[in-house]
Amino acid sequence: MSRFGFIHDKMEIKFLVLYIMARVVSPIDFPTLTELTMCDEGVDYFDFAEAVAELVETGHLKLEEEHYSITDKGRHNGEAWESSLPFSVKHKCNANLAKLNGVLRRNAQVRTQVLPRKDGSLTARMTLDDEGGNIMTIELLCVNEEQAARLSEGFQAKPERIYNEVLAALLDKEDGKDE
Repeated sequence: MSRFGFIHDKMEIKFLVLYIMARVVSPIDFPTLTELTMCDEGVDYFDFAEAVAELVETGHLKLEEEHYSITDKGRHNGEAWESSLPFSVKHKCNANLAKLNGVLRRNAQVRTQVLPRKDGSLTARMTLDDEGGNIMTIELLCVNEEQAARLSEGFQAKPERIYNEVLAALLDKEDGKDE
């Protein structure tokens, strides 16, 4: 059965995977790579899965802790062949990558951890970074895992709001002490 789309064989799938991997801002898992690669109707899933495995075997991709990243070899070879990818495929990839990279950047900048304490309680550590480094780190004592999880989820959902409210509270001069 003939396939529609512009990508038709495993070699073209490899070029597409290298094109994608050269543009993601951090390592990604197999389902995410699959979703990005299936941007063309001609991509066959089984050929794709084999192509990814072969790219890892040949040292074009690195697989660590179930996440893929591109190697220097993969980046170099991918650059040599990226002009062979059809414009429409690159355009779809770039649109999908822009969305994903936004999420990946945000996830790298907003982090939470729950740390055990000697007394059996927990500390919820919530960190907000920007391109230049750390902006704010808050550590709060939690009496149980549920509370720590709720604090972490709340911070993940609206870190910018929390940052702005902390700043506003710290800079507020209405308490009469700064006059």
